[in-house]
Amino acid sequence: MKIHEYQGKQLFREAGVPVLEGHVARSADEASAAFKQLGGSIAVVKAQVHAGGRGKGTVKEVPTQRGVQLVKSADEAAQVAKNLLGHHLVTIQTGDEGAQVNQVFVEAGCEIARELYLGIVLDRGNSMPVLMVSSEGGVEIEHVAAETPEKIFREHFHPAIGLHSYQVRKLCKKLDIHGAAARSAEKFMKAICRLYVNLDCSMAEINPLVITKSGEMIALDAKVTFDDNALFRHPQLKELRDLSEEEPAEVRAGNAGLSYVKLDGTIGCLVNGAGLAMSTMDIIKYHGGQPANFLDVGGGATTEQVVEAFNIILSDKNVKAVLVNIFGGIARCTTIATAIIEASKQIGISIPLVVRLEGTEVEEGKRMLADSGLAMTTADDLTDAAKKVVAAAAGAK
Repeated sequence: MKIHEYQGKQLFREAGVPVLEGHVARSADEASAAFKQLGGSIAVVKAQVHAGGRGKGTVKEVPTQRGVQLVKSADEAAQVAKNLLGHHLVTIQTGDEGAQVNQVFVEAGCEIARELYLGIVLDRGNSMPVLMVSSEGGVEIEHVAAETPEKIFREHFHPAIGLHSYQVRKLCKKLDIHGAAARSAEKFMKAICRLYVNLDCSMAEINPLVITKSGEMIALDAKVTFDDNALFRHPQLKELRDLSEEEPAEVRAGNAGLSYVKLDGTIGCLVNGAGLAMSTMDIIKYHGGQPANFLDVGGGATTEQVVEAFNIILSDKNVKAVLVNIFGGIARCTTIATAIIEASKQIGISIPLVVRLEGTEVEEGKRMLADSGLAMTTADDLTDAAKKVVAAAAGAK
């Protein structure tokens, strides 16, 4: 689960991670009032969307407007907010359509001496969280990793123990941080590592992380995501979810107990089992097609869930053909066959459908489909299914 910057900074503040004062605004008047409330001569107005690259992003309806902008008056804050709110911010992570801005964050300014990068993720190879820092703050970290990986420094830490002081000193030495800034880093880095563990984060990223002229380390950004599987331990975090920022089809699938991720291709995939679903997507790509989604109906899928899966797949106007690839274990092939027949009755399947069934009650499932009179193509194995659905999608109008 993702949250907005202003929400992340509130969590930072509660965890003892230094942040600047700021206020959320959902109108131009609120942005003006927020500037006045901060009481300074400068502030920064930031679009709040679930995407990176906001500083370099542009507003689709107002191309001269950036997603993050320095302002020096209440009137200027109001104008920038007006240019952002209700409009679409296009960044490297949003695609050409952009993400609609429904709120902005008006934050106090500060005197910046240095900009750094800090991020924490789970290193699955070492089964431990890893703290990453770089002197290249304000730059897309993907570019740094690709072009100058030697500028990224890492320290693993045990979740039950946290980051050690000697590890902070090692990182400070590599980043050339001394004196007051090093003392601030000691508190800052340990606090952000505790937050990452205590809230079951999957990522915590600050770009830029700044050091002020007085030597204080401050989070100038906050990008935090959480492990969905651990949210039952943190009911307060569920309240931070912004459904308007999420793909509607993915929200709908989640409510039905389905694992679904929308993609940009033309071939809808309905599969049981995450591993099989990924293999299905891979083999479609291998044979020249483009999957339109990842969809795992799960091992214990019901007829109702599979019908809903069809509804979700067919709601994507880019889908030109559908591949059903089921290995019947807990989910029997007869259940899938029943769902396909029911989906055809309820919503109609007017595009090419390729079905590959294998496993429990496969012969009965195939017989049910054959007796249904539905227009579909059957396949005997995964390679055969992939070739047929790619050809069907290419030939579909």
